[in-house]
Amino acid sequence: MTWQPQAPPADHPPVRSGRVGVLLVNLGTPDDAHPKAVRRYLGEFLSDRRVVEIPALLWQPILRGVILNTRPKNSAHAYAQVWTEDGSPLAAITQAQAEGLRERLGEGIVVDWAMRYGSPAIADRLARLMDAGCERILFAPLYPQYCAATTATAVDKAGDWLRTRRWQPALRTLPPYHDDVLYIDALAEDLTRQLDALGFGPEALILSFHGMPQRTLELGDPYHCHCRKTARLLEERLARPDLRIVTAFQSRFGRAKWLEPATDAVLEAEARAGTRSLAIAAPGFSADCLETLEELAIRGREQFLAAGGEHFVTLDCLNTSAPGMAMLEGLIRRELSGWI
Repeated sequence: MTWQPQAPPADHPPVRSGRVGVLLVNLGTPDDAHPKAVRRYLGEFLSDRRVVEIPALLWQPILRGVILNTRPKNSAHAYAQVWTEDGSPLAAITQAQAEGLRERLGEGIVVDWAMRYGSPAIADRLARLMDAGCERILFAPLYPQYCAATTATAVDKAGDWLRTRRWQPALRTLPPYHDDVLYIDALAEDLTRQLDALGFGPEALILSFHGMPQRTLELGDPYHCHCRKTARLLEERLARPDLRIVTAFQSRFGRAKWLEPATDAVLEAEARAGTRSLAIAAPGFSADCLETLEELAIRGREQFLAAGGEHFVTLDCLNTSAPGMAMLEGLIRRELSGWI
């Protein structure tokens, strides 16, 4: 006698299952470019113990009493300079990456996107994937270089959601890909295209990574090493002896010592040393955002020119470029091996 599946009881709640999902995750952004929204965003971001490793009893009075009463106005002005009709550039590009990946992977895979801070929230999007029948989910933080303040806190948030679930999906995490040939080749191809299209020949290319406190390196975080390896491999892959390549770290905050050299200091030093034409790229960012569009493209340009430079350009991140999307598809397909 052959076993036959039985239909569920008439009163059984409807359940969708058997599908595979992918969740792309990036850092986050305010809901709009006004001080109130920026204050809410900064409050969440700067309250993360992975981001600010100062005891809460010491840090929260400073955060609530000083920083959140002064910084949101200045940050809102910065956001307003890069805000688009589609809203936050980071959110719009991450959404477009998810949509492009969905087309590349086909109907069998459910692709969504989320932000660690702000919206759409990781928990909400994981729940949506589960509701769509995804019993297996690839959680994909779009940080090529691992850092506890980026990758780990995103995974923590996914774990918080898992703890609330009676029925948990199987969850895989996209590993850091700082030295992956797919990533290095995509960067080299896209940066070469942009450099060749310029109306001038840069004397130097600055590779600017997001900075971290020096203490993260001393505590054993691999981020600094990952950034340096990316820069070394990218320089080898670009193979442009006419272009001097310099690695730097941007976005210093507070009085603590941060990873060096600092991007703003490098820009000024280059101009004062006689460099007249310069390009800057941010290979650690998967999508253009406040740090690339305002900090580098606007303030960095102003600083370089004020110090004596003449030609300055900020190169685009991989975003939804053909090399960037091909890389993303390759990474995701590899991590879905055995599930599809």
